[in-house]
Amino acid sequence: MSNFNVDADRLGRLGFPEIIYGASKSIEVLLHIIEHHKKIGQPAFVTKLQTHKIEILQERYPDAFADLLSGVFSINRQTDNLRQGEIAIVSAGSSDQFVVNEALYTLEYLGHKATCIQDIGVAGLHRLLNQLENLKQFKVIIVVAGFEGALPTVMGGLLPQPIIAVPASVGYGVASGGETALRTMLSSCANGITVVNIDNGYGAALASVRILNTINNSNGKK
Repeated sequence: MSNFNVDADRLGRLGFPEIIYGASKSIEVLLHIIEHHKKIGQPAFVTKLQTHKIEILQERYPDAFADLLSGVFSINRQTDNLRQGEIAIVSAGSSDQFVVNEALYTLEYLGHKATCIQDIGVAGLHRLLNQLENLKQFKVIIVVAGFEGALPTVMGGLLPQPIIAVPASVGYGVASGGETALRTMLSSCANGITVVNIDNGYGAALASVRILNTINNSNGKK
């Protein structure tokens, strides 16, 4: 087994701990990294895991948390004293749930309890309009959409908060794979929305935390 340079100082340096990308790592490597986190008394959080890897890890760590839909896995999960009311995760449809879950559980690992508002895509615009007053209370909004990916643009024209758009690989024909949604969001005429990569709920969560850490630190909050 090669030596791995785990970034244990990331929390102090950046304001959030290291997160493990699991898709391309072997079980042997994953176990080595997770055991390192366990040895130093830190939680470990893994994203983009295939189902068979989660099943093997669950056998090794029966008390761990896992979500097969999004492919996340965590040991020593902490869900007490989470900050609430700052982040909303909005999705266009229930097919986007796997991306929503990745963002939701990543935020939990980072100390935030997000509010999920789902299935309010532009195919039924009244559903979004009915949620506008509720959405105004949040500091940051993550918006997940597949197909043509129009929802972040619509929300960007209606709401003032930072909006982080996540294209989902949901749809058929030219929408297959999320490329159409990504291009729509990147070419949006809504001023100042941020776009992360396809299915990157993890990246949207990290962007939200960077924004909130800056806001809260400038206001003198811990």
